[in-house]
Amino acid sequence: MTSPVTLDRREGPYGEVVLRRRAEHYEIIANGTFLMDTSDGRSERLLIDAALDALPEGSLPGASVLVGGLGVGFSLAHAATDPRWGRITVAEREEAIIDWHRQGPLAAISGAALADPRTVILHTDLVTHLRTTTDTYDALCLDIDNGPDWTVTEDNESLYSAEGLATCAARLNPGGILAVWSAQPSADFEESLRNARFSGVRTEEVPVARGVPDVVHLAVRPG
Repeated sequence: MTSPVTLDRREGPYGEVVLRRRAEHYEIIANGTFLMDTSDGRSERLLIDAALDALPEGSLPGASVLVGGLGVGFSLAHAATDPRWGRITVAEREEAIIDWHRQGPLAAISGAALADPRTVILHTDLVTHLRTTTDTYDALCLDIDNGPDWTVTEDNESLYSAEGLATCAARLNPGGILAVWSAQPSADFEESLRNARFSGVRTEEVPVARGVPDVVHLAVRPG
């Protein structure tokens, strides 16, 4: 396996974040935990497509989506290719990651999407944004952790609690879709969604060569 080359390393309010290149791909590491890379964006694109496909016809075209986490940019770039989205908002708490997209090597993935007039990048913590904003969305597509059972920072655990899911529901329009990326299926999280009175709870999988599949957990805020 090719050894990674560190391109940038930053210390921020949430700890260390690192951009590395391994052969032709890029990797983002936060506090020593691998978050994502550019080797395969299928599950990030599924996060967007599954939410869009689940929306009621009355929401389209012109639906609004909040993408939680800019990451390597696959979700944003994919959303921007679909004209049915009328407003694309991204919440990203790491200034370094935003910089890597605006002036760094990740611009090759997200450049066109960032130039799209529908796109707004918010430099903010997703959990804080959900708790404080009065904006509502037709879809929340959240990818800030390795899954509900494997959070990147301790504060993120609150997002998947009963209180956090109630906050997500409050930020969704009636019939809106909550889509949550995970590196593995979580039956406990599915049960939490049902207990939070979401309907249509289901999980879509992206098969991988070895191990458990990446998944997107989906749920509908009742109208």
